[in-house]
Amino acid sequence: MPLEDAIRLWALLGFAHVEDDEVVFTEADVDALEAAQELVELGILSAERQAALVRTWGRSFARLADWQTSLLATVAAESGADAEETVAALAAEVVPRVEALQTYVWKRHLVSAGSRRLASADTTTAAGPAAPLTVVFVDIVGYTSRSKSLSEDELVQWIETFEDETTALVVAQGGRIIKNIGDEVLFVADDARAAVDTALELCRRGAEEDDPFPEVRAGIAHGETVRRLGDVYGETVNIASRLTSVARPGAVLVDRGAYHALTGEDGHGDQDSDVHPDLTFHRLRRLSVKGYSRLAAWAVRPRG
Repeated sequence: MPLEDAIRLWALLGFAHVEDDEVVFTEADVDALEAAQELVELGILSAERQAALVRTWGRSFARLADWQTSLLATVAAESGADAEETVAALAAEVVPRVEALQTYVWKRHLVSAGSRRLASADTTTAAGPAAPLTVVFVDIVGYTSRSKSLSEDELVQWIETFEDETTALVVAQGGRIIKNIGDEVLFVADDARAAVDTALELCRRGAEEDDPFPEVRAGIAHGETVRRLGDVYGETVNIASRLTSVARPGAVLVDRGAYHALTGEDGHGDQDSDVHPDLTFHRLRRLSVKGYSRLAAWAVRPRG
């Protein structure tokens, strides 16, 4: 492998450049370069795909490693013993187990993703053509003001409750979490109704005074969506994000694509729809948001 390629991959992983006389690399780094080169020679990865994959690995594992080392440091501090020695001892015990579990989780997700592709006859590449998908953003209402009144531990617990409960409900409805963005979660579903039911339930929980789940709002769009390296892109994602930004607390807004997927109607009329047996749709005035001067939207609620 050319030296400049090795340097580029090192940077894409998120590591700083090191001088030639610094002792940094090991046989494991050589093995990794060999494996990367073999994937290229086998035709699995082009130079562009290799860069994207390595960059994604770097970002994902950097966040994971930062959280894991913080956890070890916290445990070491609570033990009252020498922090450096305790962390080293914990690492020796923990790292092999964590490595095995990470491999297990990855393989289970690999099987799950492969099954979805086969079931939908979708054999496109990671950067292949767009496919229909329902995209949902759920945003915590009043996050900035609430976070100012919480201690660091309380804020972490609040966000973790939001992420844990949202993930559990999304997965139960057959959806998939794409990413958490601070006070916001992005998820997708193959079925528009499942996505709407999930969003409505999250909003219902947020409205309950006795439920610690925070008050939220949601924006939903359905249409052609590009899936790439575990993320989603395209106009459908942009519209879902814009709808979330203008939704009122506790409201779920859907775009024309989601409206059609739920009702079978094209949504070009100006009147509210009464065709769905257990959902009501209220047509909003066309919205003017960034990138869209006349965006059609409906507020959806459970009937009754």
